[in-house]
Amino acid sequence: MELRVLRYFLAVAQEESISGAAEYLHLTQPTLSRQLMDLEEELGKKLFIRGNRRVTLTEDGLLLRRRAGEIVDLVDKTESEIRETEDAVSGDIYIGGGETEAMRLIAKTAKDLQKDYPNLRCHLFSGNADDVTERLDKGLLDFGILIGPFDIKKYEYIQLPAIDTWGVLMRKDSPLAVQDMVKPQDLWDLPLLTSRQTLVKNGLSAWIGRDYETLNIVSTYNLVFNATLMVEEGLGYALTLDKLVNTSGDSKLCFRPLEPKLEVGLVLVWKKYQVFSKATEKFLECLQARLNENDRS
Repeated sequence: MELRVLRYFLAVAQEESISGAAEYLHLTQPTLSRQLMDLEEELGKKLFIRGNRRVTLTEDGLLLRRRAGEIVDLVDKTESEIRETEDAVSGDIYIGGGETEAMRLIAKTAKDLQKDYPNLRCHLFSGNADDVTERLDKGLLDFGILIGPFDIKKYEYIQLPAIDTWGVLMRKDSPLAVQDMVKPQDLWDLPLLTSRQTLVKNGLSAWIGRDYETLNIVSTYNLVFNATLMVEEGLGYALTLDKLVNTSGDSKLCFRPLEPKLEVGLVLVWKKYQVFSKATEKFLECLQARLNENDRS
């Protein structure tokens, strides 16, 4: 497979139209159609279902879209790193992480870098630990922020000076809202929304005192915004971290911490034996300097 043809494929998948993709790519429609048919013939798989007005991806096409996106992202990232000049510090830094207030530390570090190196750009990827480590392992991210519990044996890491607190997000008119804290038995029979992250499931089982499979899990999520909407509509109670959702003022929601407390630490990780670009090197230096400054204050 040629990289050029993968880009053509991704354009058609995005536009859902061969004519629209041809216009975007500045190609003739017959040329693009021929390239796609050659790709299907090379793979021995049908990638598109061609309708009158739009094309849709087959199951094999959906898989190729995911892998092709990863391949193109990695190539673009590599080209960006190679283009960095010897003297000037410029380029791209790719950081992944879950939803946490600790991302503010990354934002402050990025702001510090921008003052001295205006040609540096930070690209953020949001996802749970499973999503982030998958992209780290494939070289699509330079750094990841992992929220405990986590397995960091295969990574280098820096412990971040932050602690996140687990609790329950619920409607303000929920029966549990009158309590200051939520105990394990309070949740045994309630409809729950939980993270789909495996290690979080295990930690929840240990805290709640029941096997995860016996709980009334009505929905799982990897980022909390959509889960918030489900809680607002009364679907259930979301187990999540504090400070991720605005529960003040006219919000319909409130947050109650768990009792006994369930707190987790955070780490910044990167692959062992990773070769840093100038951009990623400067980011790590700047973050370490900020952490040292915090230790002294």
